[in-house]
Amino acid sequence: MRYLDKTTEHPERVPPAEVAAEAEKGLKLRAQFRRGGTTVGIARARDLKNRKPLSDKTVRKMVSYFHRHKADKRAENFGDDENPSTGYIAWLLWGGDPGRKWAEEHKKAIEKTKQDARMRRFKRPEGENPPNP
Repeated sequence: MRYLDKTTEHPERVPPAEVAAEAEKGLKLRAQFRRGGTTVGIARARDLKNRKPLSDKTVRKMVSYFHRHKADKRAENFGDDENPSTGYIAWLLWGGDPGRKWAEEHKKAIEKTKQDARMRRFKRPEGENPPNP
């Protein structure tokens, strides 16, 4: 699934509903168990839950978070909603697995859009011939 804004062909900046649901679940578990996540993770969860448009910088931070914390998935009680690990709660605050997928795809789309824009700057107009050496 590609997350592009169909009207502009730019990456969609609003997190999908499934990402918002994971962040909301993380906030509930954090409130219930009083652990997991940092102030940054809590702020990210609130933005995701409320489906606020995210900047390219924030998306890159999400990708970085998931890359740094993928080892958390091997912890005991990761995925256990009855007694969740601290890492599981933090993972959910960042959007969980759907958040990771969305952020990675969004980052790729951002990079492709930027690359396409760079290539258009160097592309010759149709019908223009290169100068003869």
